[in-house]
Amino acid sequence: MTETRTFGAADFKARCLEILDLLATRQLTRVLVTKRGKVVAVLTPPEVSEAEAAGLHGFMKGSVILPPGFDLTAPVLDEPLNADHGALFDEER
Repeated sequence: MTETRTFGAADFKARCLEILDLLATRQLTRVLVTKRGKVVAVLTPPEVSEAEAAGLHGFMKGSVILPPGFDLTAPVLDEPLNADHGALFDEER
């Protein structure tokens, strides 16, 4: 979600730490600061570092436990599926 908000300079000064927290948590993706109706600054959160992005891969490793002998590749249905209709295939037809 991309959210841009505009703050007057006085309002930005009063709420600066709150606004920076919103940027840091990505609740805001862009902040425009105006003075007398003209944009004088644009704030955006920093790029995600490679180290942070690398930490996302595999972060749930070990969180799922399967019973011994469970085969994730085994078929789930005993009957064929008619994918066109999203229903079990009627073999009598």
